[in-house]
Amino acid sequence: MIALDAELTARALAWRDQDPDPETRAEIERLIATGAATELAERLGPELEFGTAGLRGAVGAGPARMNRAVVVRAARALAEHWLAVSDAGSRGVVVGYDARTSSRALAEAAAGVFLAAGVAVRSFDKPVPTPLVAYSARVLGAAGAVVITASHNPREDNGLKAYDGHALQLSSPDDSDVARRRAALPGARDIPCAALAPAPPGLSWLGRELEERYLAELEAGLPGKTPEPALRIAYSPLHGVGLSLVERALARRGGITLDVVAEQAVPDGRFPTTPKPNPEEPGTMDRVVALGQSLSADLVVANDPDADRLAAAVPGPSGARQLTGNELGVLLADFVLSRAPAAPQPLLVTTVVSTPLLAAVARGHGARSERTLTGFKWIWLAARALEAEGGVRFAFGCEEALGYSIGQLVRDKDGIAAATWLAELARLEKAQGSTLLERLDRLHREHGAWASQQRSLVRPGQAGAREIAAMVERLGSEPPAALAGFRLARLVDYRRDAESRPRWLGSAALLELELEPSIRVLVRPSGTEPKLKIYADAREPCADGEAPSAALARAQRRAAAVLEAMAGCLAASV
Repeated sequence: MIALDAELTARALAWRDQDPDPETRAEIERLIATGAATELAERLGPELEFGTAGLRGAVGAGPARMNRAVVVRAARALAEHWLAVSDAGSRGVVVGYDARTSSRALAEAAAGVFLAAGVAVRSFDKPVPTPLVAYSARVLGAAGAVVITASHNPREDNGLKAYDGHALQLSSPDDSDVARRRAALPGARDIPCAALAPAPPGLSWLGRELEERYLAELEAGLPGKTPEPALRIAYSPLHGVGLSLVERALARRGGITLDVVAEQAVPDGRFPTTPKPNPEEPGTMDRVVALGQSLSADLVVANDPDADRLAAAVPGPSGARQLTGNELGVLLADFVLSRAPAAPQPLLVTTVVSTPLLAAVARGHGARSERTLTGFKWIWLAARALEAEGGVRFAFGCEEALGYSIGQLVRDKDGIAAATWLAELARLEKAQGSTLLERLDRLHREHGAWASQQRSLVRPGQAGAREIAAMVERLGSEPPAALAGFRLARLVDYRRDAESRPRWLGSAALLELELEPSIRVLVRPSGTEPKLKIYADAREPCADGEAPSAALARAQRRAAAVLEAMAGCLAASV
């Protein structure tokens, strides 16, 4: 046994004594008994903060992990905030959870805290997609909502995502108020938490009626039904909760055969076939792509485990081609905007790290486009504010990380609606003897071929977080004069001068470098994972008679060169 220093031991015992969960209390005691100083120091770091999409981290004991104590304190702070800014006691809040192994217990803890604080709770009694929780908060007029989910994170993680009284993700200054209230709270063991059985006053259950309402509203916003030609789709929910709603949404359209990856069809928070259930991760889509190829499917789609993201691939004779998040965003934006009413002016909102091709597509349809910081909380914050100013109506929002929002259905990303719209687009192209890839080629020919590439520098732990911060600081203070031979024309440091920008482009650890000609590089820490993300975009015009693939290949080479140069520059700076 290794002796721990007195300060670390005292902090560990203090956390143990206020933890209401016997399992995580025992976990802390084991770490103390085995002298696991490094592990204890990591777990006893700062309490999880509200990042890009709420709280998120590895499940385990300690304030820097996801556990019941962290959720209880966050829930109490949220309850106090909602009660202070609205009539939350009567309006109530919505609570949902995904299929991860700890999600139900954490959702019940949050619901119990809300009830004990005097806030009515309308809770789902089974795992549900995150978009359904956000939808329910909107149509029920709730004062807020919470969903326990880690979305596409590795199987070891969980999280808490919160919505405000407009069914938008919690954002500034509300998140700061919640953080301030949480800091003033006692330990979790001293925070009242009501039992849910037998059902106390103020608790009601949500179920299939909300699902049917969601499906009916989704259907009403889609183009008219055209069940011909028949369409075959290979699908996987990646052990998550998307299958039921996707299956029923597509069935309403008619003429679509949905083939599901059997071993990934049932919700299972252990993720036995995909420990990293992120469709962007290499290998995650292999099973559904293979199914699509074997069946000669027209389209391959997958949702992440909480069904707020959509991934897709197009099978072909030489193998399937997986679409990037940017490519999917461009295709869906073009389709949605082509059907949007001309008045008020359609509004497309995307993030600064998404492809600039989206703005060109918006201009081509006479739509307004707006950029925000990364995350759908900013996309919908901008949408609501611009709609309130008048003259525009939100039509489409997207981010390159496979997130899409269509119309007014859900004020967050929605992989179910996106899958349904993409299926209709694939059917439209098939009816014209074309494919999604050919439609993408037409857009590159019209607007120029934009290539987008990404790379992440992974730096886990508190030491990694410090290294990431140091890399951002060094880049902001000493930017390179050129990357891969392309001259730096402008640097935008989003950590500074926030007062000169809209609220949705406020202060953030984000750097944007514009290079000549028509190249940009962006660098930012991930809001949910221990990564420093690098994005590179490059444009090449498509000459008369030139295949768009040739222009795209040139743009890809330029993007790859500056991406590699930036990664090297950052790694060498610390």
